[in-house]
Amino acid sequence: MVTAGHCVKDGAGEWAANWTFVPGYRAGGGRPYGTYTARRMFVAAPWSRSGDDSYDVGMVALNTSSGRHVADVVGTQEIAFNPGRGGHVYGFGYPADPPYDGEQLVYCAGRLRDDPYGQTRDQGLACGMTAGSSGGPWLSRFDPATGKGLITSVSSFKYSDDRRTMYGPYLGDSAKALFTTAERA
Repeated sequence: MVTAGHCVKDGAGEWAANWTFVPGYRAGGGRPYGTYTARRMFVAAPWSRSGDDSYDVGMVALNTSSGRHVADVVGTQEIAFNPGRGGHVYGFGYPADPPYDGEQLVYCAGRLRDDPYGQTRDQGLACGMTAGSSGGPWLSRFDPATGKGLITSVSSFKYSDDRRTMYGPYLGDSAKALFTTAERA
């Protein structure tokens, strides 16, 4: 599964412990499709070395739940590497800081724009989600009827002077190599 690098490793710091994925999480702790713990976690080298936000991408190989793989239970989304920049996406997450409580799936939708500060290769999405939504997928070509789309980024960070824009890393060659490594794990 793909997520933000900071969801699995604190930049050059420690790896996450007791990492768990709950697909289709329901308010109050509902786990309709099981609980999947991390078997192995991977991050891009520039994230691991220095917390470079342009590479805030993580991949997680999951254990089974009740003997079943997550893909067999809930299906998968396709992922795109080196996609065209810009475009329209839907970003999903479970924001936990006020006014949210981490119990409901929330989404933002809109056109992407390049980082106006030039600090990263990331793109920004107008989005009021708060902390807790990190690592949630950004889907282009999203079809609300089927729930299917094409993963083109994940929620990563916000600038302190712009709380209305969420930034996500560009999934380039580094993310593709990371995905291939995780896929083989």
